[in-house]
Amino acid sequence: MSLISTLARMEAVAAGRAQPTATVRHRWLAERPMVFVPLTTAGEAGAPLGALVGTDRAHPRLLTVPQPRDRDLRFAFLSALADEMLPHLESAQDDVEVEQRGDEETELCADAPQLLVPNGPALDFVRLLGRSMRFRRTAEEDPETPYPAPARVPLLGRWLTHYGERARVPGAALLAAMTDLLTRHWATGQSQLEDQHLGALLGWILPEERTRPEDPEARDGAGQLLHPPAGPATDPAFDNKLLAPAIDRYDAGLPGAAERIDELIASQLRPTWDDMWDGVELLRTLPEGGSVADRWKRDRYSYTHHRDRVRSGEPPQPKQDDAVTAAAKLASREQAQARLEAQEALDDPLAMAARRLAGEAFAGEVTEVVPEWSDGKRPRPRPLVTVRTGDRPHLTERGKVHRVLPEEYGGGRQSAEYVAHGPDDPGLITLRLVNGMGRGKEPAAGSVPEPGDRVCWTLFEHSPRGGPGLPEPEDTPWTHGGPPGDSPAAALPAAGAAPAGTAVAAPAVAAVAAAPDPETPEDFL
Repeated sequence: MSLISTLARMEAVAAGRAQPTATVRHRWLAERPMVFVPLTTAGEAGAPLGALVGTDRAHPRLLTVPQPRDRDLRFAFLSALADEMLPHLESAQDDVEVEQRGDEETELCADAPQLLVPNGPALDFVRLLGRSMRFRRTAEEDPETPYPAPARVPLLGRWLTHYGERARVPGAALLAAMTDLLTRHWATGQSQLEDQHLGALLGWILPEERTRPEDPEARDGAGQLLHPPAGPATDPAFDNKLLAPAIDRYDAGLPGAAERIDELIASQLRPTWDDMWDGVELLRTLPEGGSVADRWKRDRYSYTHHRDRVRSGEPPQPKQDDAVTAAAKLASREQAQARLEAQEALDDPLAMAARRLAGEAFAGEVTEVVPEWSDGKRPRPRPLVTVRTGDRPHLTERGKVHRVLPEEYGGGRQSAEYVAHGPDDPGLITLRLVNGMGRGKEPAAGSVPEPGDRVCWTLFEHSPRGGPGLPEPEDTPWTHGGPPGDSPAAALPAAGAAPAGTAVAAPAVAAVAAAPDPETPEDFL
């Protein structure tokens, strides 16, 4: 947590209201997002109890499972969920634009559907749904399967898996939790765990004229929560006093039992459903950051690539990634995190202030510019620029710093080298510009700041570069599991076949390492 965020939380405690931590919206928000509020059975995360889903606040679709232990009812729930979600998730597949990349033309979907859920546990539930659905067998794939699923069920599982994986990428917005979106832009006076309660979070952020329960744990005379959080797990008091008797009446076949369960589940979901749309309205009040469209374009490429994989008939995503894929995902997410932090700082003065306090950037006024040129047959401009600043950046000898050129001069990026601090004034920093001045002997107009200009330099690169390349999957070393598809266990000799002291092949060593430890006398009392 940055010093700016800590200060904002302290001010929120003192004022009793949330404090802004951003001046712009740093995440993409679709014009027509689909909101998904799931509810699961307490004690069994994979057992859905109900959901509200839709793109219209006034007309949500309620889906329920009156008896969560009945797998047929759970499968019917998944089928109905696929009927509701798939048209939205597939709605942008055919509206495309063509981009020129070198000599090749690349097809890119013009938009991508967005899915919003209440909090982090709901994100995990979406991933769990994707995993439980994408491997379901259909009658077309296996006529002998005992419980065939409609073709749309595994298809939705593949889409949810992709959205769930994309949500792990920093800055991605195909699938987002409302609590994450709000806490990025506002700081409250409660803990981060309490911020996962969407109702409690909005109680800090919404204007004072919007009446909301002050205590998210407040209960009525019957002991029921006044504002259920849809966690997505249910509240124990609701389970014991209301839901369990209603399910017993359903099991007994009493008339009206199913309708009563629908009413109960809707009562737990509707407050969070309204909170989701309140959050959407709050986020729309913030102007969009300058780099948001670039990150959304990457989401659109991700959406397009998954569409192509589905259409080409590729199998579902594996349960576990191989070594190369896992390493590539980790590297891309690290690069995305660095890119996101840099872009947010360049878009938002509050985010840049946090980097300045951390010594990763500094701002000040230009006091002197001394023209200089490099040595060589074709001298290049290398002017010295002195900046007076009150910041304390962590500069190193000949360390690189970077800035954004003014828009009136074409924007772009410029780098400089740290030369020295003032001999008597540590607030004076001298830099040598090394690029961004054109190709001529004289610097291009506007590329060199003038005395009196306000400038902001960062010690971090604005476009972080990726790391070294990874080997192809078939070249994966045996220390990382061996080439995918090979069976190290097949190379193991039979028990007692290899005499003592015989060297074992590398794949066999990997298999031995994965085997459980043998039992010893110390294992028994």
